[in-house]
Amino acid sequence: MINENRKEFNDAGLCVPHLHYMADRCTKLADMIKLVEKGKYFTINRPRQYGKTTLLYLMEIELEKMGYLVFDLSFEGVSDNIFASEELFVPTFLEMLQEKFKQTDHPLSTYLLQQIETTTSLKALSKVITELTASAGQKIVLQIDEVDKSSNNQLFLVFLGMLRAKYLLRNKGKDSTFLSVILAGVHDVKNLKLKLRKEEEQQYNSPWNIAANFPGDLSLSTNEIESLLHDFLTENNIRMNIREIAGKLHYLTSGYPFLVSRLCKIIDEKIQPVERWNLVDIDTAANILLKEDNTNFQSLIKNLENNQSLYDMVFRSVLEGEEVGYNLDNPLIEQGVTHGVFRDDNGRLRIHNRLYEQRIYNYMASKVETSSSMGHYNYGGHFLENNGDLNMREVLLRFQTFLKEQYSEKDLEFLERNGRLLFLAFLRPIINGKGFDFKEVEISEEKRLDIVVTFGSQKYIIELKKWYGEEAHGKGLNQLKDYLDRQDQNLGFLIIYDSRRQSNKIGQNETVNIGSKQIFMVWV
Repeated sequence: MINENRKEFNDAGLCVPHLHYMADRCTKLADMIKLVEKGKYFTINRPRQYGKTTLLYLMEIELEKMGYLVFDLSFEGVSDNIFASEELFVPTFLEMLQEKFKQTDHPLSTYLLQQIETTTSLKALSKVITELTASAGQKIVLQIDEVDKSSNNQLFLVFLGMLRAKYLLRNKGKDSTFLSVILAGVHDVKNLKLKLRKEEEQQYNSPWNIAANFPGDLSLSTNEIESLLHDFLTENNIRMNIREIAGKLHYLTSGYPFLVSRLCKIIDEKIQPVERWNLVDIDTAANILLKEDNTNFQSLIKNLENNQSLYDMVFRSVLEGEEVGYNLDNPLIEQGVTHGVFRDDNGRLRIHNRLYEQRIYNYMASKVETSSSMGHYNYGGHFLENNGDLNMREVLLRFQTFLKEQYSEKDLEFLERNGRLLFLAFLRPIINGKGFDFKEVEISEEKRLDIVVTFGSQKYIIELKKWYGEEAHGKGLNQLKDYLDRQDQNLGFLIIYDSRRQSNKIGQNETVNIGSKQIFMVWV
């Protein structure tokens, strides 16, 4: 039974130490505080649900312990009307500052309250900021979260331009202003362009090119995930191999904070192991998560649906193993990184994490499934043994029949591109609710796709590859044998997509022995 008074894993919004299990973020906080101490203006740009707001909150706590005065603002939830004019924006901004002073009983609270009524222009606001920062007796830091909410408004960009001008004057000893300004959001505000005058449609300038990027990686490292699990264990009578569990969580998520927290929350609140967390619990939680309709996955799919070029690049990466260099000068790659679709893997472009890969596989396969008539062929009951195991040979043979009867010569181009997705779509209803499939593109001359299916207590290794000749085929069989060794399996399955329409292999099946391993193959 769960103790209702204990902390919980948080997967929505701000994480608070006394309410939620927390990862130790001390190293990243120290790096951010060093930038503040140096008087830097900087941006924190990461995808949604990446822990930006929590890090700002924790930094605010630490800075205030160090004697700084921190204004933490967000225009999220504030009407866009305030950006209609300086007369509306400036008093609203001052009201936000005054509220912070009021909470701390700071003597300058009264001064700010007086300024709200009379300060209605950015020029006047600049003078107030000068007086405020010169008289406060403390170094003042300004944090603005969810800056994307405001960045579409020209007035807000002009406001940033004013802060930029004051920063430059401060460094010359000619003005007083905030010690540090931190902007947090999905997009990099430095890349936004400020129109100088309404009539100059083509002339632009950056309002924030004095800011540095926070260079740290905000994803959770394996050690930080271990610290999260340690926090959980301090008030729960549960055992686990922390290093093993943290390693598997990182393997699936690449440290994406929302995904790590969500998996832990599912294990803790839905699976509820009585005595011990184990790796099977993580697999079960991943299966549950991949079927959820949450805002994180919605955002992922929306970005693919709204950008055909991004969709095509992701398709080539996850289905065909195409190698692309990581280069943020490429606008398409930069967009994918901004929204958390891609990550840098030693200079190569990768889908950010394995859970995203799985969700993308499922999404793309579903699109193919709804355009194909396969329901008569892949009814799950056709493939069950008497003992409840899955007859994978029959699955492959039935898929072979489906392609033979439903697709013709004229569909060759479609099959070349979507053949692998067709099999994934074919497989989904067969294992749905009873099994789990995990895919991995192997980078080789055959660009093969390996699928590991768990169904009940059994595991099935299926490889999908295109035909690239006898030599490549022989190498591929040995690679599959090695993969079976690593998975501790004696039987493997192979689907070969053969574009040689004259080949007498198409429609055939064969069982071969490679060393101690047996491989069942079908040609389609």
